[in-house]
Amino acid sequence: AGFIKSPLSQKRLTQDSVELYCEAIGNPIPEIQWWFEGNDPNETYAQLWDGARQDRVKINATYNLHSTSTIYIANLTSDDSGMYECRASNDPDRNHLSKSPKVKWIRSQANVFVIERPDIKAYVSEVSGKLVLTCNMSGTYSSIKGHEWMRGDKVLHTDETDSAFTSYTIDGKMEEHSGMYECVYKTNPVIRGQVNISVAPQVMAYKKSEHGNEGDTGVLTCKNPSFPPVTSWSWYKNGQGDLKNASGRYIIKSSGNKTELRILKLNIEEDTGDYRCNATNSYGSGDATVNLRVRSRLAALWPFLGIVAEVLVLVTIIFIYEKRRKPDEVPDDDDGGSAPLKSNATNHKDKNVRQRNAN
Repeated sequence: AGFIKSPLSQKRLTQDSVELYCEAIGNPIPEIQWWFEGNDPNETYAQLWDGARQDRVKINATYNLHSTSTIYIANLTSDDSGMYECRASNDPDRNHLSKSPKVKWIRSQANVFVIERPDIKAYVSEVSGKLVLTCNMSGTYSSIKGHEWMRGDKVLHTDETDSAFTSYTIDGKMEEHSGMYECVYKTNPVIRGQVNISVAPQVMAYKKSEHGNEGDTGVLTCKNPSFPPVTSWSWYKNGQGDLKNASGRYIIKSSGNKTELRILKLNIEEDTGDYRCNATNSYGSGDATVNLRVRSRLAALWPFLGIVAEVLVLVTIIFIYEKRRKPDEVPDDDDGGSAPLKSNATNHKDKNVRQRNAN
């Protein structure tokens, strides 16, 4: 057996996680095991298994053409610091209780250093229409080579100062910029602090006005783009109170920052009106109003019937006009053209008469 990839030494903070990777090849395919030796001088190597350390250790292994194995340790503590050893062997007697293996286990080692996480105090303040986010790190830490401010995967600001204090300014109100922000210290390992801009729900309706046909299902939707997430949603209709307790045609589906009200078999008289969606979190509550208009099923036919009526009226007018129109009179030019023919015939007749008289 031989190693293709060996685990790499790493530095981590307490409460973080670490993952080590090992890959071996051989014929037959070798088995991989993980062992650990702590920093205590009296501590010896002990084998690790999936679910060890109160289920904080997860080991995954695959054996296909060659062997691969990954060990993952969550929620690190200072006791997790030490030497982690990846062992591989394909000797048939490698796990025999009495026989010694002919081929010894090959080993690859990596050190994991777990450093106590420093304390970071985070604040948000409003100054002259601006939000000021600050982080101040205390305790032991390695040299700082700069800072970054992030929201999700987006980097908002970066600098190269070595101060334990860092700040970021945002123009606007808290309701406009609520969310989770991170102050990142460029150290080894990287140290992160979290700054939350928290407000009561800023509820919005997807559409302020919805339309539905009688007998169909109406769908009204509201959302909350602010932080923290909504803990409970409720729907109300003017004059009816909480629709959650109303039986029959109301179905409410809420998930995180979105809620949806479905009304089955819409009725013009009962369902037309204003509906209010209300959201609540640990900072308060907020609501939005959606107006629902229910149309008759025949409403969609009226435009079509109107077009048909217009076409019929137009055809009728054209027909009547054609019936009442007089025939065209014969132009004067046609009468003038026949006159010479009549005159010529007369001349020939007179000539013939004279000729007979002469004879």
